[in-house]
Amino acid sequence: MEQEGRDQGSAQEADDQSGGSRLSGSISGRDWLLLAVAVVCVSASAPLIAACAAPSLAIAMYRCLLACVLTFGWMLLTSRRVTLPAGAKAALGPGVALAAHFGTWIPSLRLTTVALSTAMISTQPVWTALLARIAGVRPARAVWWGIAVSVAGVLLLTGFGGSVSGSSWIGMGLALVAAFLAAVYVAFGERLRQSTDLGSYTTVVYGVAGVSLLLVALVGGVALGGYAPRDWLLIVAITLVAQIGGHSAMNAVVHRTSATVVSTAILFEAPGAAILAAIFLGQSVGLTLVLGLAVMLIGLVVVVRGTASSMSMNT
Repeated sequence: MEQEGRDQGSAQEADDQSGGSRLSGSISGRDWLLLAVAVVCVSASAPLIAACAAPSLAIAMYRCLLACVLTFGWMLLTSRRVTLPAGAKAALGPGVALAAHFGTWIPSLRLTTVALSTAMISTQPVWTALLARIAGVRPARAVWWGIAVSVAGVLLLTGFGGSVSGSSWIGMGLALVAAFLAAVYVAFGERLRQSTDLGSYTTVVYGVAGVSLLLVALVGGVALGGYAPRDWLLIVAITLVAQIGGHSAMNAVVHRTSATVVSTAILFEAPGAAILAAIFLGQSVGLTLVLGLAVMLIGLVVVVRGTASSMSMNT
């Protein structure tokens, strides 16, 4: 009980310090470095997946299950107890949404380029703003201007359809659905994180997502083994780099900075992934693509900042 009290006191002190940092708007050099590492790790996700020959659903399943095991192992090593959220069924929502997100985004990388897929994924803040509007929150006018700029960026990025093949359109559509599902996942998780610590949250939700993907893979007859050693190494790399190094690092930073800072940083996944794909996979990055990404990112930054303005006006 005494140890538990000290742990709770330390956690409360950390929360107070992080709250003070958010209120003051200051970000430490350590957090900037951690955030930069997180963006690089997340940017590496798409190129790593594109290089892996394992089935898309299998990659998604192993990514979630391995991350769940690693997070749970970390909880045990640090003598922390995994606590279920109030009403264990509450974890089904974000877990299934995360599974559906990976189940649609990863297959998109088989049908279109890394740059186009991650560009569609970067529309997540737009969907978040729309979901907030449906929930009764009125986004600032800047949010809608940002959405308009983002749509213009998408049109420029795709060359108005002239240079995009039929299969690439399907891949972009899947990635767009995946972006919406990511927004749903965040909306579900926002409420859950209010009463659940980070370790417990990631362990339970990653586990639900992994089991959900496993069931779909079994029903669909997806091969879950027999891969080349290179593909197994890539799956491990995807888990360690993208899921643990990327997502977990961002979740750590957001407690000491703000969701606005982290959300803005996530937008750099698209150009980061495109550059990495050009370097390691030989995928072309033309001028139109670069301009489209730039316009799209500008619009998304406006959306994120406008959403933050709306939240401050409603508090």
